[in-house]
Amino acid sequence: MITKSFIFLDGIGRQSEQGMWRQGISDWNSFLGAERVRGVSPARKGHYDRKLREARQALYGMDASYFARMMPQPETWRLYGFFREEAVFLDIETTGMGMQDDITVVGLFDGVNTKTMVRGVNLDYRALAKELGKYKIIVTFNGGTFDIPFIGKRYPNLLPTIPHIDLRTLTGRLGYRGGLKQIEKEFGISRREMVGRLHGGDAALLWRMFRGSGDEHYLKLLVEYNEEDVINLKKIADVCTGEMERRMMALAN
Repeated sequence: MITKSFIFLDGIGRQSEQGMWRQGISDWNSFLGAERVRGVSPARKGHYDRKLREARQALYGMDASYFARMMPQPETWRLYGFFREEAVFLDIETTGMGMQDDITVVGLFDGVNTKTMVRGVNLDYRALAKELGKYKIIVTFNGGTFDIPFIGKRYPNLLPTIPHIDLRTLTGRLGYRGGLKQIEKEFGISRREMVGRLHGGDAALLWRMFRGSGDEHYLKLLVEYNEEDVINLKKIADVCTGEMERRMMALAN
């Protein structure tokens, strides 16, 4: 979808982009190959040609940070198809949501394997920064409101400058409502019964019970809950980005 996208060009919104698609300007190559584009002045086309060549060089040079600067946040999902194999699905658990609270668990999923870092056990922020540096995009659910700002405030230099896809925004655009557990039900995704009964606030409770009792049963539940979060993010991202592309291409006809 990214090479069909013009919305990162200055002055191009969704309607202008759809107008280009309808006149046969379906991707970057067709724009660059056209002598003129209806609704775009020759001077403006020359400017857009330069920006598209720059974007093409960044894309095939695997420079995802270029699109973190250029792509409007609600449209970062368009990068998913190209960078799917270099995506990391991220979810954090915290002691609470206040200014004095901290991260207890960081869960990562690369599409094949999970990696869970637990405060006081194996959570090392230098190692985490190095791990995150391997990826081209970050995918979360509600991360634009919670995970990303929380990490940024507590650990300002931890996150790499790469595009972030917030699946809560994307599912909302597709007409789905509710938190991650409700969306999972809509998609037919099930969890193990005990973990399936847990909700967001229970993660902080499990952490307090683990810290208070030392019983690793509570920690194992917390880790499993977090692992299922990040694994299920990929399932939702795969479906939603495909559906968004189908809907958008239908507008071009």
